[in-house]
Amino acid sequence: MDKNDLLPIGELARRTGLAVSAIRFYEDRGLVQAFRTMGNQRRFLRSDIRRLSFILIAQKLGLNLTEIEEQLSRLPQGRTPTLADWQAISRSMRAQIDARIQLLTRTSAKLDECIGCGCLSLQRCQLYNRDDKISAAGAGPRFVLG
Repeated sequence: MDKNDLLPIGELARRTGLAVSAIRFYEDRGLVQAFRTMGNQRRFLRSDIRRLSFILIAQKLGLNLTEIEEQLSRLPQGRTPTLADWQAISRSMRAQIDARIQLLTRTSAKLDECIGCGCLSLQRCQLYNRDDKISAAGAGPRFVLG
């Protein structure tokens, strides 16, 4: 491994936009792995930029840390993941991402209408949920969550 493939934690923070403390947190969780120099300084693989970027994107998509850890556990530690490695994660997440897109689309469409919550507080709900019949299907926003 070339020393140019290794980044100090400050450079990794600058490249990812994460605080050094956040990188240390992800290191403690095993999501990235630091190599230590002779002076005991942390050095990270350049490919950890992509790992940490994945974490940021996954969080924006609404994945929790356990789900992110599960996905990243599929990547090799100690070497740069290949295109095939990343494609495997992409395929495994595709259904989950598609389901979230569908939920967001339904929510966006229904927020201007009745969401099936059973509130009957809007005049318009009388059109979609006359006599609160949707409440028989269960609690919560039935038209959005099903």
